[in-house]
Amino acid sequence: MPSSSPVSSGPGSEHSQPSATEPDTHRPRPAPEGIPIQPDAEQGRVSRTSGGKERRTGQGVPQGGPMPMRRDGDRLRFVGAATRRIARGIDLDEIVMGLCRATVPTFSDAILVYLRDPLPVGDERPTGPLVLRLRRTDRIPEERDTESGFLPALRPEPSELSAMTAELCEVRPGGALAEVLRGVRPVFADAPAARAALPELLGDDLPVPSGQRAILAPLRGRRRVIGAALFLRRPERLAFEADDLLVAAQLATHSALGIDKAVLYGREAYIADELQRTMLPETLPRPTGVRLASRYLPAAETARVGGDWYDAIPLPGSRVALVVGDVMGHSMTSAAIMGQLRTTAQTLAGLDLPPQEVLHHLDEQAQRLGTDRMATCLYAVYDPVSHRITIANAGHPPPVLLHLGGRAEVLRVPPGAPIGVGGVDFEAVELDAPAGATLLLYTDGLVESRLRDVWTGIEQLREKLAAVAALTGPDHPPPLEALCDEVLDMLGPGDRDDDIALLAARFDGIAPSDVAYWFLEPEDAAPGRARRLARRALARWGMEDMTDSVELLVSEVVTNAVRYASRPVTLRLLRTDVLRCEVGDDVPQLPRLRQARATDEGGRGLFLVNRLARRWGATRLSTGKVVWFELNRS
Repeated sequence: MPSSSPVSSGPGSEHSQPSATEPDTHRPRPAPEGIPIQPDAEQGRVSRTSGGKERRTGQGVPQGGPMPMRRDGDRLRFVGAATRRIARGIDLDEIVMGLCRATVPTFSDAILVYLRDPLPVGDERPTGPLVLRLRRTDRIPEERDTESGFLPALRPEPSELSAMTAELCEVRPGGALAEVLRGVRPVFADAPAARAALPELLGDDLPVPSGQRAILAPLRGRRRVIGAALFLRRPERLAFEADDLLVAAQLATHSALGIDKAVLYGREAYIADELQRTMLPETLPRPTGVRLASRYLPAAETARVGGDWYDAIPLPGSRVALVVGDVMGHSMTSAAIMGQLRTTAQTLAGLDLPPQEVLHHLDEQAQRLGTDRMATCLYAVYDPVSHRITIANAGHPPPVLLHLGGRAEVLRVPPGAPIGVGGVDFEAVELDAPAGATLLLYTDGLVESRLRDVWTGIEQLREKLAAVAALTGPDHPPPLEALCDEVLDMLGPGDRDDDIALLAARFDGIAPSDVAYWFLEPEDAAPGRARRLARRALARWGMEDMTDSVELLVSEVVTNAVRYASRPVTLRLLRTDVLRCEVGDDVPQLPRLRQARATDEGGRGLFLVNRLARRWGATRLSTGKVVWFELNRS
């Protein structure tokens, strides 16, 4: 009996390998991992005589198609390699592409993959009719095809399939296609059930090879059928064998389970991304005397949830709190803890506590959340009137201040212990914040990685800021948004191992000439004196046309303040893009807007403020409260 050696399956397949006996004239494209080499067509078909001996028929198999798998070991090796390729996919497109690339041309000449539209997620019960959408097709490229090819409607290159109009198939309840899908097992195209199911799936215009040259395999996930795959061989190729149904079943099962996994992963990634986004500020406020810009980058697209956050919180007296923090870990738990700490920081900021007290209460909150809830945080309060900034630190990298002249300075702030350690006092330092300077707050993902330690990264950040400032000159600070982009550009390939939160604050400040400040004794004459002082300030600023409105509102707010105050009342006017008036007293109770009755003698002051002012509000302080309102400058 003549023996045969494994050689190439011919030039028709783009995944074929050259024969061991052929000269090595060029480097071939490697075959898929683990795919067994099939018998060469040139050696002819082998059949058995009546005596059980093999003989050659002399009828060669046409070049370019998959060869029959003669041994069970061949099929096992092919299924193993194909399932590994499918399992490597993470998202839906990768898994479907893995199925297509693993089967064409080794197992079939072409494949069509239909998936349910929309795909159900987990235990979600689909509503409405079962609709299948053509998700992807693959076939041997056109230049390697023969004249007797099939399915001319298919595009030869998978890269062009995204431009195809989506093809939908609504599965009729009780129809032939529904019965095949319900049966789950792959069937040949010439099976009675498949003869009626294929026209329903493909339409009457697309021809299907006759005989056992097409396999329709339902894709069943963990709970339900989620699609179907159609494996095709051209009419002149060898037909599928009965054992190929088992191969198709294995491919369909692994693909369906992978698709289920990808859909669940996609939903979880979406939820995690939404959780992260909602816990970060959608927009930054626009406080008086400071401009803000921010950036947030997750560690990777596959791990979008982390514990980094930033915030900017307006405070009484036109001040603003700048916060940046980092909860240890990358998980939903870290994001949830970050959200709780951020909410706590906002609440504490609303009480106008000093920065060191805010960190102290955050530390207590972290200990209540658990013994292993650790975080770093930097909390700063900027006052645009005094041009000063107060900073307290809890184990966070120090901020960098970029001066107007282009000098970048790493601020010397006490490092402090991380939040959650407990029993540690936090210190605050007060520093100059000159007009035109830019303060950069960031998390350690910006300056620390496997390739550099944190202090090396901080020094590189300082040098980067100085270099960017040199481009705009000593008299013009770089634009904030462009500055943030340039800072992130300092990260090279492989430098980013952690999330990055970045908050930049440009200090414009408020000039002393635009501020008027007075103390008023809590007596009956205080409202009249407040009106006169406001009138003089408006005249000095050339804003006499606003005198009537300002006098009326100042008089009402000061009247409410002196009625209950026991210490001097403060009155401050700020001229910026709007006119802001602030009245402070030592009474912690906040005023409430109410509708006065016709017989009431009072209760209309805040109603007038609400009607005439652009905005107004009241904020509780540790020493009392501040009531403020703003008017548009005419």
